[in-house]
Amino acid sequence: MEEHKTLVIGASGQIGTELTLALRHRYGGESVIAADLKRDADLLKGAGPFLPLDVMDKMTLQVQVRRNNIKTIYLLAAMLSASGEQQPQLAWKLNMESLLNTLEVAREEGVQKVFWPSSIAVFGPDAPRVDCPQNAWSTPATVYGISKLSGEQWCHYYFKRYGVDIRSIRYPGLISYKTLPGGGTTDYAIEIYHAAVRGEKYTCFLKEDARLPMMYMDDAVRGTIELMEAPASRITVRTAYNLAGISFTPAEIAAEIKQLVPGFSIDYKPDYRQAIAETWPESINDQTARSDWGWKPEYGLRRMSEEMLRNIRPELAMTTKHG
Repeated sequence: MEEHKTLVIGASGQIGTELTLALRHRYGGESVIAADLKRDADLLKGAGPFLPLDVMDKMTLQVQVRRNNIKTIYLLAAMLSASGEQQPQLAWKLNMESLLNTLEVAREEGVQKVFWPSSIAVFGPDAPRVDCPQNAWSTPATVYGISKLSGEQWCHYYFKRYGVDIRSIRYPGLISYKTLPGGGTTDYAIEIYHAAVRGEKYTCFLKEDARLPMMYMDDAVRGTIELMEAPASRITVRTAYNLAGISFTPAEIAAEIKQLVPGFSIDYKPDYRQAIAETWPESINDQTARSDWGWKPEYGLRRMSEEMLRNIRPELAMTTKHG
């Protein structure tokens, strides 16, 4: 009998690259097919199969799922918050059609599990700012958040109507040294480490007291896999789970870096992303994920900062637009 395989769509992106690496380590390189519109990410080359794929082309997606005996799909293709505000119509089209195509193919081809990422962007300015609960009322202020909130409802619908086992997490800002940021409002928390490694002053595009929920990528990847491996009987949320890691401000992360990199300096020049940040919660309540399937973060601000500064290679550190 042919081996069941996993397809990661958007595998060359920030989350996709590291999640694909982790899945291949866990299940074997040949069992996890990386797919992306653009080329295979450098970190993934030689570690397993790559498939050029446009998720907006439903027919091709369906053919590949059938041909490769795909039983699990991770859909990570999306236009993020800051980029989406520059091209709202395109962001809506990409974020919605990619999900609907994947859900339909999963239904028609008997895919056993689907993962789709939501975001804290589903919460708007009317949601509680501190310890925002799982079921907080939500009127998102960005097209990215609108698409994610709508997507959560489609996930719930396909589970209830068709029995598609789709699972989701509301990711906070994700921080990684392996991949560059992809156009999000929380990208400063990656850029700042690159500036520190390069010995440069960093100019932050958010205010110094803009507190936001964040998470180190290792925690996010582990949490995603733990959710997908949990028995279906433990999954009580079929929209998306809140997931919390660390909440901090630019001033707090800068102070942490200064302890590790003496002489590091920062100033602030808020731009349009500050208005986006002000619509999001400062911290997230993830008790439902903890009780349902045992979620627990492992990285605090100091441990994450040490990891980032140790692993960013100076010759590859990005030159920030604001630094």
